[in-house]
Amino acid sequence: MTTDKTIPAGDRKSTYVAFGQTVAAQVCQPGLYLVATPIGNLGDISLRALETVAAVNCIACEDTRVTRKLSERYGIATPLMAYHEHNAAEALPKIIARLGEGQAVALVSDAGTPLISDPGYRLVQAAVDAGHAVTAVPGASAVLAALSLAALPTDRFFFEGFLPPKQGARQKRIAELSSIPATLVLFESGPRLGASLADLAAGLGPRSGSVCRELTKLHEEIRRGSLQSLAHDYAEGQNTQPETRGEIVIVVAPPADIETADTDVDDLLRNALSRVSVKDAVGEVALATGRARRDVYQRALELAKGGDHGEE
Repeated sequence: MTTDKTIPAGDRKSTYVAFGQTVAAQVCQPGLYLVATPIGNLGDISLRALETVAAVNCIACEDTRVTRKLSERYGIATPLMAYHEHNAAEALPKIIARLGEGQAVALVSDAGTPLISDPGYRLVQAAVDAGHAVTAVPGASAVLAALSLAALPTDRFFFEGFLPPKQGARQKRIAELSSIPATLVLFESGPRLGASLADLAAGLGPRSGSVCRELTKLHEEIRRGSLQSLAHDYAEGQNTQPETRGEIVIVVAPPADIETADTDVDDLLRNALSRVSVKDAVGEVALATGRARRDVYQRALELAKGGDHGEE
């Protein structure tokens, strides 16, 4: 960190403890610092992150109780202030005012990288609009950790966050996600995990998936398989239902290659339409290809115009 054009953090000592040693942190240049924190294992924090949160004037965090555990673990005395979706209207102007006074402020989430599935972008946007420097201090991310463990394609991925809690809205959103040519990464809560997996299996077809629970923590668990098998494992009422407590990430394989799938779908549909009704043909091909039923249905109607393939 540079030490020119800086202000002191007050009378407190800007220090942190690492490897049993107390280290003096360099003074931060004024601005907003986006600091990634561990997603479970408190050892997964960088030395740069420790120095930053020790040197800034204030740490803005989702839950001060959660961040205080990290601060106490590393002997950091920087004052904490709450900043989350419920108090953003009141807290955001105060943070911008601090930045306007030439202070350095760190933004952290309860776990992982700030702004991923939290309202931090509004603060970043306001800081940028006001002309303040914004610096990223990268580190842990549940999204990337789950993606690397899922044993699925990683060249392209789409982060969805949480699916809607109500089934109708959730199924509609899954249908919208079905044609995205990338691995899907989603967050989910334990109580909704079984229902979400069932809807994913029904809406996306025979794709592979992974359920990553409590990443980096003592009871970390990774389950891999087809969406259908995972939905069965986590269905309510199962005598051997796996544990669902804790933080959960779902990773889903991408659909079949789009460039070759169009030809394959047409061939499969022609074959199916020669044997069964349009409705049955659509169900058969959607299951075989992982394509969304509505897309297969539309193509089936176009192909069916050339002949009588039975009643729907």
